[in-house]
Amino acid sequence: MSGFDNIASISVKKFHNNQTVSGPYPEALNSILGAEDMAEAQDEIRQWKDYEPTALYSLKAAADIAGVASISYKDEGTRFGLGSFKALGGAYGLLKLLQSELSRKTGQSVSFEDIRSGQYDSLMSEITAVTATDGNHGRSVAWGAKMFGCKCRIYIHSDVSQGRQRAMEALGAKVTRIAGNYDASVQRAATDAGENGWHVVSDTSYEGYKIIPKYVLAGYSVMMAEVIFQLKGAPKPTHVFLQGGVGGLASAVCTFLWQKYGADRPKIIVVEPDRAPCLIASAVAGKPMKVDVTEETIMAGLSCGEVSILSWEILGQGADGFMTIADSKVPNLMLYLAGGQQGDPKIVAGESAVAGLGGLLAAARNKPVASALGLNADSHILLIGTEGATDPELYQQIIDGVKQG
Repeated sequence: MSGFDNIASISVKKFHNNQTVSGPYPEALNSILGAEDMAEAQDEIRQWKDYEPTALYSLKAAADIAGVASISYKDEGTRFGLGSFKALGGAYGLLKLLQSELSRKTGQSVSFEDIRSGQYDSLMSEITAVTATDGNHGRSVAWGAKMFGCKCRIYIHSDVSQGRQRAMEALGAKVTRIAGNYDASVQRAATDAGENGWHVVSDTSYEGYKIIPKYVLAGYSVMMAEVIFQLKGAPKPTHVFLQGGVGGLASAVCTFLWQKYGADRPKIIVVEPDRAPCLIASAVAGKPMKVDVTEETIMAGLSCGEVSILSWEILGQGADGFMTIADSKVPNLMLYLAGGQQGDPKIVAGESAVAGLGGLLAAARNKPVASALGLNADSHILLIGTEGATDPELYQQIIDGVKQG
């Protein structure tokens, strides 16, 4: 297979060059996500059983294709055995909720260590966490519920794969499949939680629900702290191409890098499926926008029609560009990484994990877009490989389909 021939034709469908806020991280954003929030999450998650940093790979052959100086790829496919970066956020957001609820019930200050030690197991069993998911976030919440001892209910929409449903059920979650898309499952989860006294642990925020999503974002900062350590001695990234979805990943990465580097932060480019472009629609409008997802994208974890309002507060000011790509080349990108082209490492990357790479390659071959982003032969790129084969059967079907087609 010629890796170049199969992925070089990927193109930008839409692009918006955002006007960002220059200078240091705005003080007003600290209430959304601050350095102390992220430090607390990092300190806690590093104490969890089986914690270890995920790999950061150098993709030299892919950098040659893109015409940039270097590409660093953070592979989250091995995170806590759950297959995605969401393992960091959902479980940590749940822990913060449990800490708050147990403190309320007991009238005492409950610590993370108290919860991990099993001191409140009897009270814990009375608490039910609920969330909506395309798969990865729900799996993280289910894993956290099993680890900490509470009950878990998860809502999925009609197009979530059976493999992802089984993975959540294997962790003890009760899974309810509904008609409609992801946004409908978010609404149903919130409604049922309100009627039954359950507690929502969502990775997206909306009016009346903003506290827990903040802590989910803080959990994601663990991987960025690892990246900075792993890049010691190497050039600082000039550009980061990040998957879209509701904006959680992109806003967490943007915040971390903005706080660390201030005005000298890397440029943040958000990449979405053209079938679910809520972030670029929000960028064009200058405010959070909802789009109708009428056709599901192969990038299942990014099939979101409504932006997280907390994430938008960050991205509306801090992201440098928004772009969309089509589904058609996603399988080729997955196969390209799996093949380990010209000495690059072989990487198992799920459908949503390759959006950043796809966006980079599309932007690099579009002269107006590359010029707008300052993307050139001196650029150093960071990509977050957000997931591995979270549904191994579906992953293999996609890979085999490209080989045969």
